[in-house]
Amino acid sequence: MMDCWKGAICSSWIYPTLIICANGFFSTMRPSESFLTPYLTGPDKNLTVEQVTNQVFPVWTYSYLALLVPVFLITDYLRYKPILLLQGISFIVTWLLLLFAHGLVAMQLVEFFYGMVTATEVAYYAYIYSVVSADHYQRVTSYCRSITLVAATLAAVLGQLLVSLADVSYFHLNAITLASVSLAFVCSFLLPMPQKSMFFHRKGVSETLPQPDKAGAGLSSNTSSSCQQDKGCAPADTGPTPAQQAQQPEPQHHVLRVLVQLGKDLKDCYSSRKLLYWSLWWALATAGFNQVVNYIQVLWDFRAPSHSSAVYNGAVEAVATFLGSATSMAVGYVKVNWDLTGELALGIFSAMDAGSLFLMYFTDNIWACYAGYLAFKACYMLLITIATFTGSSYCCIALRSIEGSKISTGGFGEVIKVSKVSIH
Repeated sequence: MMDCWKGAICSSWIYPTLIICANGFFSTMRPSESFLTPYLTGPDKNLTVEQVTNQVFPVWTYSYLALLVPVFLITDYLRYKPILLLQGISFIVTWLLLLFAHGLVAMQLVEFFYGMVTATEVAYYAYIYSVVSADHYQRVTSYCRSITLVAATLAAVLGQLLVSLADVSYFHLNAITLASVSLAFVCSFLLPMPQKSMFFHRKGVSETLPQPDKAGAGLSSNTSSSCQQDKGCAPADTGPTPAQQAQQPEPQHHVLRVLVQLGKDLKDCYSSRKLLYWSLWWALATAGFNQVVNYIQVLWDFRAPSHSSAVYNGAVEAVATFLGSATSMAVGYVKVNWDLTGELALGIFSAMDAGSLFLMYFTDNIWACYAGYLAFKACYMLLITIATFTGSSYCCIALRSIEGSKISTGGFGEVIKVSKVSIH
C-alpha cells in the first residue's frame, strides 16, 4: 500500500492537478456574485443604480483591458505561480473592500482589483501545462475546466437557496465568498513552482515537472527507479546539464529574442485570413459577452427592483452555466465538419445572440428577460467552443511552414496543443 502511495505521489501530474483544481474550485465558489447589484444598491452600500451603472462597473472594463496584455507577458516571465498568488491577494482585497468599505471611490477600487483578478486568470489556465507532460494535457484540461463550471453552478445555487429559503443577507453571502477565495489563496501557496514556461523559460528544462529535493530524498532507490519508468515523473536532479547551460542565451538578450520570436509567431499565425476573421469575431464577441455579464444584473434590477421583488439571480446564473457547459460539450460529440459549416453556424447563432439582446432590451417581463439571458449565454458558449476548434486548425495550417522543431518545443505550438483540448 505504501509503495502504491509513493508511486502516486511520484506521478508528477497528480499533485499539481489536485491543487490547481482546488484553487479553481474555491476561487470560483462565490455565492455572492449573482447578487452584486442588489448589494451595492441596497442599504449596505446605498449607491444608486446610476452610480453603479455609470461610475462603478465601467472601472472593471477599463482596468481589465489595461492589465490584460502586460499581465500575460509578466505571467509567462514569472512562471505563473507568483501571478496566481497575486490573483489570490486581489480576490481577498476585493471582498474585504466589498464587506467593510463604503462610498463610491471604495466601490471603484473594488472594480479595479476585480479587473486584476480577471486579468490574472490566464495564469490558472496556463500553469498546469508547464508542470505536466503533454500526455496528460487533455485530462488535466478537462479537470480544470470542469471544476470551475461545477463551482460556478454550486455557488449560484447555494446563493439562491440561502437568499430565498434561509433569508441570509447579502453581507453574509459576501463573507462566505471571502472565506472561499481565502482558501484559494492558501492553495496557491501549495503549488510547486514551474521550471519552464511557454516563451521565456522553455530551454534547458525537461518537459515534465521535476520532483522537489526533499521528496526525492525520502524515496527508496527501488521506488525512484520505478518512478523513473513513468513518463509522467522526472528525476530529482532539477538542474540543467552543462551542455544545456551553454545553449542558454545571455539574460540581457533573452527577453528581446523571445519578444521577436513571439512577433514572428503572431505574424505566421495571422497570415491566414480565416484565422484573422475568427480571431476578430472572438475579440468582439468576448467583449460583448463581458459587457452583458457586467450589466445584466442592472437590467434585472430595473425590470424587477430588488427592494420590492423576489430576486432569482442565482438560479438564473446556475441554469445559464449548466446550459453553457452542455452546449460546449455537445460540440465535441457532433459529427460536423466545422471547417465547412463553421461560418454558417457563426452567422446563425450570432443572430440568435443578437435576438436575445433585443428581447432583453424591449421586454418588460422579467421572466422573458431571464430567458433571453439563458439563450444568449448558451449560444455564446457554443460559438466560442467552435471558434476554439476552428481557430486551432487554421493556426496549425499557418504554422506548418515554420520549422517543425519550433512547433514541438515551444511558442505557439504549445498554444495549439492547449487550445485543442480547452473549452473557453
